[in-house]
Amino acid sequence: MKILMSAYSCEPGRGSEPGVGWNTAREVAHHHEVWVLTRPDESKDAIEAELASNPVLNLHFIYFNVPFIGWLWQLNQSGAMQIHYYLWQIQAYFVARRLHRQIGFDVAHHITFVKYSSPCFLAFLPIPLVWGPVGGGESAPKAFWRDFNWQNRIYEALRILWRSIGELDPFTQLTAQRCAIAFTTTEDTAKRVRKLGASSVQCLSESSLSQTDVQQLGQLPLPDTKPVRFISIARLLHWKGFHLGLQAFAKANLTDAEYWILGDGPELQRLKQLAKNLGVAHQVKFWGYLPREQVLAKLSVCSALIHPSLHDSGGWVCLEAMAAGRPVVCLNLGGPAQQVTAKTGIKASADSPEIATQEMAIALQTLAKSAAARVTMGKAGKQRVAELYTLNAKGHLFAHLYTNVLQSPDFEDCTIHLPQIVPQKAG
Repeated sequence: MKILMSAYSCEPGRGSEPGVGWNTAREVAHHHEVWVLTRPDESKDAIEAELASNPVLNLHFIYFNVPFIGWLWQLNQSGAMQIHYYLWQIQAYFVARRLHRQIGFDVAHHITFVKYSSPCFLAFLPIPLVWGPVGGGESAPKAFWRDFNWQNRIYEALRILWRSIGELDPFTQLTAQRCAIAFTTTEDTAKRVRKLGASSVQCLSESSLSQTDVQQLGQLPLPDTKPVRFISIARLLHWKGFHLGLQAFAKANLTDAEYWILGDGPELQRLKQLAKNLGVAHQVKFWGYLPREQVLAKLSVCSALIHPSLHDSGGWVCLEAMAAGRPVVCLNLGGPAQQVTAKTGIKASADSPEIATQEMAIALQTLAKSAAARVTMGKAGKQRVAELYTLNAKGHLFAHLYTNVLQSPDFEDCTIHLPQIVPQKAG
């Protein structure tokens, strides 16, 4: 089949959005012939170098930028980037329409950005559109806002406002209504996409690990000596919820345990002060930003991951921890709540900060006191990642899906024939 992909962000060897774009395109190209629309900018050289070293015969890239104001993305400001992204999507339609006349695509697929509140103009081509996975419909529960400073509250309010404006865009609504199937990263986003008019919606994480990553993580030994160490790995942003992790660790009162925090960001000093105020500063180590090799070295001597994020669409670090055989303690919110089950970790309620930190504290006590529980959950996590969250599984999923899209006039069969591949909502 001939597949047209839209991947505004796409670059080999990267994580997050660029990695989603590149890895999805490469995996699908193992099954079908793929043309990828993307920006030249910083990614073209990396893509061409990778293809020169590791050719993928069925993978083709079409590079273009927005006329006259293609430089806008370089301002490195969220607003400028979003404007550039929207205009690039419009330009993508005209590029795609011209290509379709020459090539005759079977299916179009929007990959990145992983964002539901902006339109994909490929929906207006005379071929089915697979939209997503898209995310962004998750919000920090209002009860948790009281822990935010005024700048962070403004950030959260503007994020909701910007998303609401996007939902009112008639082109966003038409994208939802015209797509053959919409994949959303979480049930929160699924509800919003259904309200936009999408008739076929299913949850599917945008996050996946390569077989190399799975094997590398799976070889990390489990620590068998004390102290028991918990670890968090992420940018130190307010919505990552590390303040909740520190409060839970303090409540757990594990005098012979440690909590390691890897990452850098604007919340660093606040978190260090919080650790002092809670009386656990001597048990908490802030390692700052580390290269991946050092991150893996730190993970290898830690027993479980704490990831109390308040509105993650994905949660790559949760999958990496599971692949490494580490239980995950998270909130029952967003992408981590989809990925983590009762067999692979412990999810705390997100009704209020008090309830969340109390349940997380109990979870930390349970894991600290029971090596058997850590091993059992770790094995289940490895199995879940291997079955549902590898790039290979994602490639097979989409390869099968495109055929269903073309064969099913109402596209409902797409959500029926893939239960063994598509992750179901975690219990």
